[in-house]
Amino acid sequence: MTEDANRALAAEAATENTALDAIEVLESDHRVAKQLFDDFEKTNASDLEAKGTLVRQACEVLTVHTMIEEAILYPAAHKALSASDELDVDEAYVEHYIAKMLIEKFDTLKPGDHGFDATFKVLSEMVRHHIDEEESSLFPELRESGVDLVRLGEEIVAEKERLLKQLAAAGSRPVGDSSLTFRR
Repeated sequence: MTEDANRALAAEAATENTALDAIEVLESDHRVAKQLFDDFEKTNASDLEAKGTLVRQACEVLTVHTMIEEAILYPAAHKALSASDELDVDEAYVEHYIAKMLIEKFDTLKPGDHGFDATFKVLSEMVRHHIDEEESSLFPELRESGVDLVRLGEEIVAEKERLLKQLAAAGSRPVGDSSLTFRR
């Protein structure tokens, strides 16, 4: 084998060894969302600018995350899991729907408005619950299913990059729809 071929194989192996699987990518998003929720809770009640920034960032992270899960992960989970485990996926779709409805409220709610903090608190509590369910139930079920999580991770990373570019082009506003759609 030529030296160039050896380098190409080594580069490919290095890429494969550092590739994140779908669950690792999504858990990373979960940590970011939780950190934003924690930061909001620690923010001084009178610091409306900081609160607004944290809510906008959280809504953007959650919007991209839900779009990715609904377009890539959940359809793969429906195919890979047994019928009894599919209920977890359907519950996740419904939880996403509720999160999207709350996120949509921030189109009109502004920091300092009555209900702003309460709406974000409910959103954060619901999302934390959703994260706990995914990480304790759905993700382990997917690991056991034999689905190709590295391939799904690559799809997720590519879609996330595309959505983040779209988000930036839209002026850093959440993109996507707020529909409840079960994809299989």
